[in-house]
Amino acid sequence: MNYLEALGRRYSVKKFNGEIIPQEILYPILESGKLSASSLGLQPYKILVVESKTMKQKLIPAFYNPSQISTCSHLIVLVSKKMLEENYVDGYFRHISEVRGVPAESLDPFRKSISQHIDQKSRDELFHWAEKQSYIVLANLMYAAALENVDTCPMEGFRQDVIEELLETDPETEKVTVTLALGYRSEEDHFQYLKKVRKPNEKLFTFI
Repeated sequence: MNYLEALGRRYSVKKFNGEIIPQEILYPILESGKLSASSLGLQPYKILVVESKTMKQKLIPAFYNPSQISTCSHLIVLVSKKMLEENYVDGYFRHISEVRGVPAESLDPFRKSISQHIDQKSRDELFHWAEKQSYIVLANLMYAAALENVDTCPMEGFRQDVIEELLETDPETEKVTVTLALGYRSEEDHFQYLKKVRKPNEKLFTFI
């Protein structure tokens, strides 16, 4: 299946069939999120992968449309940072130094540019910037899943306080941005038989 066929087949699944995604398929999908483009390489987010049936059941009341949660194989939760603490940035540069085998001090100009970027933004601006990075990850995960013939449904309709309490995130420093249910579509989901509706090219694309 080429990428246009995969994206053409993709839709936001309303009900999965409960089948579990094999690890050899799941892990490459997750790796696509890891390899996602990220401004300055900072990856101001974390990716929670809910695979426990017990936890999925606990999360059902947190969602306004719970059918996907009760039937999916895995639920991915993208959590964005509200701030970029100095120790987080320090860890980022230590990691660069280790992975690339370069002296930490050689990275000082890059470190300075990142510090300037952070200092010029308010806390709200930094959080919105982090959220945007999370949505790039979301797109990569959905695309990779489509290529693997795995179905998805991105969801923002959840009770923030409930999901954060259950997943034990820190509301002071981070926020659940968006979630993505993964699995295989149920034959009972009639939405799969509907034609995909998108803007015609002449209304969508402008060549300048």
